[in-house]
Amino acid sequence: MPRVSSSIEPLSKARAYCARQERCQQEVRDKLYAWEVAGPQVEGIISQLIGEGFLNEARFAEHFAVSKFRQKGWGRRKIEAALKARQVSAPCIALGLKRIEDDEYKAALVKLVAKRWERVKEADVRLKRQMVLRYFLAKGYSAALVEESMMALKAGS
Repeated sequence: MPRVSSSIEPLSKARAYCARQERCQQEVRDKLYAWEVAGPQVEGIISQLIGEGFLNEARFAEHFAVSKFRQKGWGRRKIEAALKARQVSAPCIALGLKRIEDDEYKAALVKLVAKRWERVKEADVRLKRQMVLRYFLAKGYSAALVEESMMALKAGS
């Protein structure tokens, strides 16, 4: 791509980039560097985007956490790790995770565990429990919460 010469062009491109969906500062920073915007200019553009309301990390963290939980079935630990990888600040991460209500979180996990339990084809119940537990640990759920959900599933049957 040709080098961007004017500071107005990358700013308008960045505005459009942020208007399409919520972004974190690091995503915008990476995109500006990909567009070959000069280093000192990047921080100025980011601060202007924040001032204009195009960029808001707290809003991004909330949207990211809720959407990954509801659409992908991610647990809080995986969401937190993904936000940290995007260099979102700890207070924003905490705010985002707080948007996932505990009752909804536990109810969704019980449904997901029941669905996964039916999909796993294993005769040995202990191995089946391990496989289901391992799956949800990888999805970012705590072992205690997964065990609790499996007990609720067992009690419901």
